[in-house]
Amino acid sequence: MAEPLRPRSAVLDMAPYSPPTAGRAGKLRLDFNENTIGCSPRVIEFLRQQLSSGGLSIYPEYGEARQELSAFFGVQPKELLLTNGTDEAIQVVINTYVDDGDEVLLLKPSYAMYRFYAEVAAARIRELAYRPENLEFPLEELLAAIRPETRAVIVANPNNPTGTAVSLDGIEQILQQAPATAVMIDEAYYEFSGITALGLLPRYPNLFVSRTFSKVYGMAAMRLGCVFSRADNIACLHKAQSPYSVNALAALAAREAVRDRDYIARYVEEALAARDLLYGELERLGIPHYPSAANFVLARFGQRAIEVRDRLREAGVLVRDRSYELPGCVRITVGSREQVRRLVTLLEEIW
Repeated sequence: MAEPLRPRSAVLDMAPYSPPTAGRAGKLRLDFNENTIGCSPRVIEFLRQQLSSGGLSIYPEYGEARQELSAFFGVQPKELLLTNGTDEAIQVVINTYVDDGDEVLLLKPSYAMYRFYAEVAAARIRELAYRPENLEFPLEELLAAIRPETRAVIVANPNNPTGTAVSLDGIEQILQQAPATAVMIDEAYYEFSGITALGLLPRYPNLFVSRTFSKVYGMAAMRLGCVFSRADNIACLHKAQSPYSVNALAALAAREAVRDRDYIARYVEEALAARDLLYGELERLGIPHYPSAANFVLARFGQRAIEVRDRLREAGVLVRDRSYELPGCVRITVGSREQVRRLVTLLEEIW
């Protein structure tokens, strides 16, 4: 029998990533930081109006979506690249600027796909921890860690799972410290924090900013994201991207999603109110937690973290255990105050 094919060493050395996505239907999903109510009804209606059998038989065209989204985000069309979720945005930035053995600087804990794509690229990864006493952003430590050979720095702002944010001034300091480095700011939770680096694009040729339609817009199933940078950078990213990686339905849905600004504003307002409610209830129950600039809260259940997660799941409420990287911690998505009250009623029984 022939010997099996041997994958690249970088792939062999990787740990598999297996998100717990099975068995979520019909439950209160406070585990993946999704919009817990759903996308704007206008998106569904727009898709119904636009869909046809003929339209589905042709490869997607992105001209209208690029025009409308660039106007919404306040950039030029050539400064925007549509991607298959933020995951592809991360992938194309790394594929474009990082060679085998190049250094990529990451923070931990953070979104797993940063490390995932850096490992696939056979990069040398250095990680800095968020400050353990309060999970604050380690700005001074990061600035000191940047070296001339650092090819990419990726920062989630706010960060998942800590909820930590870095100020716009802090982002500028990173960009200035790393002028020859691709600096990617992942703004998946921007709508909840209000901090964006998009306005810095004209001043910093090494800046990349990503956004997603998987969170506040309620379109995680569509797998759509955007990456923004200077036009010459976007042209290079485009060369490293599959030409039709974004499906036509996602591009259509995004056009209507950004038009319904009132829906998004109402959802953000409700989520922030729900977050404040959750803070108060966790304090009342004596459950330590960290302040968050996003639509989730990281709570410390100590040695009972797994038990709490499992008992909530049995009652139909999903939360995300993060004790494998932050001992005793569970991440709780906030969506509506009604959903928080349902969660708290169960916590009162469990805790």
